[in-house]
Amino acid sequence: MAKCVVWDLDDTLWRGTLSAGDDIVVEPQIIETVKTLDERGILQSIASKNNHDDAMRKLEEFGMAEYFLHPQINWNSKSSSLTALQAKLNIGLDTFVFIDDQEFERDEVTFVHPDVETIDAADRFLLTTLPRLSPAHVTEDARRRRLAYQEAERRDRSELEFQGPHDEFLRSLGMVLTISRAGGDDLLRLEELTHRTSQLNSTGIHYSYDELEKLLDDPGHDLWVCELRDRYGSYGKIGMALVEKSGGQWTIALLLMSCRTVSKGVGTVLLQFLIQRAEAHGTRLLARFRRTDRNRQMLLTYQLANFHVVSRDGADHLFENDLSIVRAYPDHVKVNVDA
Repeated sequence: MAKCVVWDLDDTLWRGTLSAGDDIVVEPQIIETVKTLDERGILQSIASKNNHDDAMRKLEEFGMAEYFLHPQINWNSKSSSLTALQAKLNIGLDTFVFIDDQEFERDEVTFVHPDVETIDAADRFLLTTLPRLSPAHVTEDARRRRLAYQEAERRDRSELEFQGPHDEFLRSLGMVLTISRAGGDDLLRLEELTHRTSQLNSTGIHYSYDELEKLLDDPGHDLWVCELRDRYGSYGKIGMALVEKSGGQWTIALLLMSCRTVSKGVGTVLLQFLIQRAEAHGTRLLARFRRTDRNRQMLLTYQLANFHVVSRDGADHLFENDLSIVRAYPDHVKVNVDA
């Protein structure tokens, strides 16, 4: 699935060329398309060669400015604008869709970023029908995805303005992480997480709603979900763990956390919770890990949490934690457990 649609402006998002003094018109169907993609949890931004202030005033005039994250409105190449967006949004380039009326601009992006899908602006009215932009289910977390990114932007601005160490800033956020057993209402979001999360994902395996529903009722498995909040609002359901239980042995079959948590220092808390729980129950703790081209961060997370390789078969690893080191949760986040 695509995660972000990047719009050109002139003769793409709107009709006319702003710098040429044309009368700029945004067709109602385009406004509806932007709103529909937003409601589906598809992020949107802009890569346009224009004067930034003039273009933003025009977007505000049309009531559309709020829908676009980190708009790249400048005289640089479109490929460099996509590079900047990828860094700001922290998602893979292969999840971007770029739409532009000029073949040259599309070709320039394809040359630099071959993983980015490009679309002719002549097909802009068909965006909402494309399978990559049409998720089968839309969760509440998806509906507020843009708002979550905008809240994150406010946090980042506050951090830049904060006078003091990073740890003190994290404490000032008042973060609360709630870990609980998954319920039926969580399954759509958990299915979405297994498909969208790649950097902090222990196996990269996707689970369907039906598969998760069966695991939910299976006494041989624990399915955990965690939600993060702070003084700026909720991040939503940002992590999950699937644990197989067999006698005196627990195996973490899947562990993942949203990449949005990386800079907040909570990416290891769910793993620490599982370590503490295994130690309290006197059970052996193993973990499956499958190396992908994106999840090195998760590999480091396991290694730093004292997991060691038991066996390896190609990219598939089996780790074990001897539970000799059981760390407390970081002091900048309050952890609530609803077991």
